[in-house]
Amino acid sequence: MGAIAVARRELAAYFATPVAYVFIVIFLMMSGALTFTIGGFFQRGQADLGPFFTFVPWLFLFLVPALTMRLWAEERRLGTIELLLTLPLPQWQAVVGKFLAAWAFCAIALVLTFPLVLTVNYLGDPDNGVILAGYAGCLLVAGAYLAIGAAMSAMTKNQVIAFVLAVAVCFLFAAAGSPVVTEFLSKRIPMLAEIARGLSLTERLNGITRGVIALRDIVFFATFMGFFLFVNAVVLDHRKAD
Repeated sequence: MGAIAVARRELAAYFATPVAYVFIVIFLMMSGALTFTIGGFFQRGQADLGPFFTFVPWLFLFLVPALTMRLWAEERRLGTIELLLTLPLPQWQAVVGKFLAAWAFCAIALVLTFPLVLTVNYLGDPDNGVILAGYAGCLLVAGAYLAIGAAMSAMTKNQVIAFVLAVAVCFLFAAAGSPVVTEFLSKRIPMLAEIARGLSLTERLNGITRGVIALRDIVFFATFMGFFLFVNAVVLDHRKAD
């Protein structure tokens, strides 16, 4: 399948540059530091990874746009996007292939946090099913951010602009369900408060990290990613027409 071939090419390209290693090192250092310090991992006295899952979506909020800002912006700047889109494969396969490569890269970064799982199992008797669900939820949030970032990257040749746009849009969906936002909206437009809570990525993740992987959450994330990948394809098609 063409999408798989593109994904393999893109994933190999990540590790051909220092960017991949810098991303992974920063993610591992920051996630560990936040979990053990601000998250109070030892002080809580609970055998779970609650603090880790709390900080991951906020770390991804900045790291994932840094990963996606070059997906299409760099292709457009170098003029290689025309070559890619003239290959004998549908445009949607190129879009999906790049997305899958970035998603696989995020999965690798999450897997490398396995020492935290070993630590919590050494210190106590955690519910590893809940931990596994939490990791799945983090991967879904990463996929949502990646879809947003890819769409933003397709809109501009400038990687910095792509990064800023992606962070802004990701933050909008991450903070939509926060008490500050929902309380503000509930006092003025109650209906919007419910919509904001329903669109909040962190709110969905909180439910999954409790070990409850509801079908509606899976459908939400799949629809969310599908929508932004569709936007990505539409933008590319428009740019190609230009």
